[in-house]
Amino acid sequence: MGGESLGDCFKESFLKRGKKKAITFLREGQIESEISYLQLHRDSNRMAHTFQELGVEKADRVVFCIQKSLIFVIAHLALQKIGAICVPLNPGFKKSEMDYLLQDADAKLILAEPDKEQIIKEIDPNLRVLAVDTRRPYQDIDFFRSATEEFSRVEIEPHEPGLIIYTSGSTGKPKGAILTQKNLVHDAGNIIHIWQISETDVLCHALPFFHVHGLCFALHTSLLAGAHILMLDQFSPEGVINVLEKKEGEYTCTVFMAVPSMYDKLMDYLGDRKLDFEHMRLWTSGSAPLLPKDFKRVYETFSKEPVEREGMSETGMNFSNPLRGERKPGSIGYPLPDLAVRIVDPDTGADVASGQTGEIWLKGPAVTPGYWRKPEETAGAFEQGWFRTGDLGSVDKDGYYYLIDRIKHIIISGGENISPKEVEVVINQLEDVVESSVVGVPDEKWGEKVVAAVVTKSDSNIKSEEIQSHCKNHLHNWKCPKEVVFVRELPRNTMGKVLKEKVKNLFSGGGNIKHGKKRAKETFKKTPDKRGR
Repeated sequence: MGGESLGDCFKESFLKRGKKKAITFLREGQIESEISYLQLHRDSNRMAHTFQELGVEKADRVVFCIQKSLIFVIAHLALQKIGAICVPLNPGFKKSEMDYLLQDADAKLILAEPDKEQIIKEIDPNLRVLAVDTRRPYQDIDFFRSATEEFSRVEIEPHEPGLIIYTSGSTGKPKGAILTQKNLVHDAGNIIHIWQISETDVLCHALPFFHVHGLCFALHTSLLAGAHILMLDQFSPEGVINVLEKKEGEYTCTVFMAVPSMYDKLMDYLGDRKLDFEHMRLWTSGSAPLLPKDFKRVYETFSKEPVEREGMSETGMNFSNPLRGERKPGSIGYPLPDLAVRIVDPDTGADVASGQTGEIWLKGPAVTPGYWRKPEETAGAFEQGWFRTGDLGSVDKDGYYYLIDRIKHIIISGGENISPKEVEVVINQLEDVVESSVVGVPDEKWGEKVVAAVVTKSDSNIKSEEIQSHCKNHLHNWKCPKEVVFVRELPRNTMGKVLKEKVKNLFSGGGNIKHGKKRAKETFKKTPDKRGR
């Protein structure tokens, strides 16, 4: 898959596999539809024609604000064939979250669920929306039925973008990581190689499509390798276990990719039950650290050690424990082929001694060329051609890498990146609030949970529930603080910068609590969202 575009690679794979089953789509645990590789090729051609009829051209951005579905897959494949850029967004985003993203992406077209169309028009009446009801079979959608397989093929160069993934920025404004054809093709080839994904594999796909984990690491690799994908509309412990334990020919799973919180839910659901998963050859875990005790628990539950790996929106997959060989709990494993890695002193840029902690710098064919329309952010992310991950790490004597901490203050909860600044802006909108500082503190279930230290006006009687309610009206549930401490003032250094580590200490029994009242520390009741958070 050397210098080809992603669209050319898909075409080659689809025509090679022909009538072999590509995707079985399950909605609420039941098979809704199935599609072959040849159908994928033909229907993505028809969707490519539809896009071109709508005026979408090479390098245009097309935002996806739709649920996980077959039409998402078909439309994404179609964009890769015409050289347009897919911009997937979390369909659960609120209006205030979408406002900035839609303006920043400057999209030619937005694919959105019918109930999002009005919200998008309120943001900007000039935005062009193609309403897509993902609960209908895509073959029955009017614009699809009228399309032909004929479309004007576009020459696509390796350096041209195919995907923009928005990731939280250190300033609070999300940044669009640009992934080129070369980035995407190389990343997929690497994963297929190190995990030996093949036509004989059956993947249980329970991840969302608006992250590289579900879209690139899982979907791209499986389709390019010719595997069969059992695609669940959403994650549920019961639904996943029902799929994973099944041993019925072409529906017998061999691969499962997940984040630690998903494994936690699966194991809680199973309890003391012991099921037969011997047919499974590969369990992978990423997007957040897997605690050593959970590594052991996964092994005891599923009879195989999980393969821990590490990746980023900006770089694709970077590290993985070996498929064959020792898998060290807590380690992210070895660098993938063609990836150069340095561990450096983040202040001086000098390499640290072996075994010492430093910032992980990367260079390789899968690394982003930069952020969408953010030259300053792009310049700050690179140093002499090396991508600065913002992660502190180390490497042991055997060459296994470890993540120690993050230089940036981005919170990772259940595999989701959360910008503290974004949450602070929402809290600070409240009239009674003077200022706030949002941080992540350790949580056994989610890795980290979002908490907030809030300074209020002296005569305020605002309650934590009011802050929670305000946040939920403007943010996705998993971004909302689970605990609030009211303080007289935020800890700062002599330059006036808020000391985030000292803010974290407020949640372990210490700190300058406002008025010394018992109400100073109040805990939110957890309100599950659609993911059970």
